[in-house]
Amino acid sequence: MEWETVIGLEIHCQLATDSKIFSGASTAFGAEPNTQACAVDLALPGTLPVFNDNALKMAVKFGLAIDAQIGKKSVFARKNYFYPDLPKGYQTSQMDDPIVGIGHVDIQLKDGTTKRVGVTRAHLEEDAGKSLHEDYHGMTGIDLNRAGTPLLEIVSEPDMRSAEEAVAYAKKIHSIVTNLGISDGDMSQGSFRCDVNVSLRYKGEEEFGTRTETKNLNSFKFMEDAIKLEVERQMDILEDGGEITQETRLYNGDTKVARSMRSKEEANDYRYFPCPDLLPVMIDDDFIDAIRATLPELPDARHQRFMEQYGLSDYDAGVLSGYSDTAAYFETATEQCDDAKLAANWVMGELSKHLNSNSLEIADSPVSAEQLGQLLARIKDDTINGKAAKQVFEALWKGEGGNGEGAADAIIEAKGLKQVTDSGAIEAMIDEVIAAATPQVEQYKAAEPEKRGKMLGFFMGKVMQASKGTANPGQVNKLLKTKLDALCD
Repeated sequence: MEWETVIGLEIHCQLATDSKIFSGASTAFGAEPNTQACAVDLALPGTLPVFNDNALKMAVKFGLAIDAQIGKKSVFARKNYFYPDLPKGYQTSQMDDPIVGIGHVDIQLKDGTTKRVGVTRAHLEEDAGKSLHEDYHGMTGIDLNRAGTPLLEIVSEPDMRSAEEAVAYAKKIHSIVTNLGISDGDMSQGSFRCDVNVSLRYKGEEEFGTRTETKNLNSFKFMEDAIKLEVERQMDILEDGGEITQETRLYNGDTKVARSMRSKEEANDYRYFPCPDLLPVMIDDDFIDAIRATLPELPDARHQRFMEQYGLSDYDAGVLSGYSDTAAYFETATEQCDDAKLAANWVMGELSKHLNSNSLEIADSPVSAEQLGQLLARIKDDTINGKAAKQVFEALWKGEGGNGEGAADAIIEAKGLKQVTDSGAIEAMIDEVIAAATPQVEQYKAAEPEKRGKMLGFFMGKVMQASKGTANPGQVNKLLKTKLDALCD
């Protein structure tokens, strides 16, 4: 029988508030260890938490974005457990009455199909501190700056059946929270991290198999690799007649090795009870409607608009609409060159290649959207050809031509890249190439007419070389064919 993978995700998303969820301490990243943990974060005697209403608004905003039920009454509870970076001995979280209830997101898969993934809940809680294991020679350092940072824990239904689906879902949630502006989504800094629950069962069975949980995956690539590795591990055990042990696991993305962290054969008893220091949070329809009015254009709506407004394919629209920075860059470039498809190809192609190879986000691109649009406009009006355009882009990336308007034009002029469109000049170059390539011309004349098209490449290359890449390829192709075919008569 065929195995079926069952996957559910718990995503921990740090909210982009200026202060912590229950105190006024700063949430700024990068401060010296233990300089941003106040008495409230440590639950010192005599301190009382005060709920950050910005965290509430952000959570409601997310709930509306995934078409979820919004809890008009939500209650904070204490989740009790011991861990070195949890000085309180408990985590203030939500159990029975979360702020966000049942919702869903739709994900696009590589084969073009769309799948709906259910969201069970999203609840507010405080983050723990951070254990530091490097450079302590067998000891662990504790940094409590992160303690009390507001988290939105987003729990999915076990609706995903492959690593591809799980990554698509995580990316969709990531695009939603960053588009809403409720999180910076920086996985390298722990702002967005995922716990993955994986189990196997025979296809057609309703009952779930024993699951394992791989914690704190902080990149989509690590998540994909960890899931595939865990599926293989469980499959090997089951096919050898063994049983899966419910446990918590860790995955090292650098070494590509997973290991057991602790057994979880029985559910942890966290002894949840309502937090005695925090009243229930009550909201009404007016509050929810006011938040709804602040929602920006969401990825799904923008996806549809890009197809309708710009005539983009479903795939292109999906890539360009996922993140607001990418969408804005594309639309600005399109305004400059008045060709959405050309702009889409360059944003997803040349620009994306350079960003990836330099580990840059699009907001940090050395080539602005206006500069790229102006470069593409020079392709559109036949000032330069595609090959020359790549040279101009490279120069823009290096900062040549200045940072203002007209940078592309300045580079084109300085490097002499203007396209030769003068038919007379092109014909002269073609005549020289033909005169110097007698053997190839004779082969062309001897070939069957239907095979001659493939032989034009040699002559095209020679003419483009003679023009130093500045001849209009379309004109060259047309004039070459005319002249060579005339020799065959």
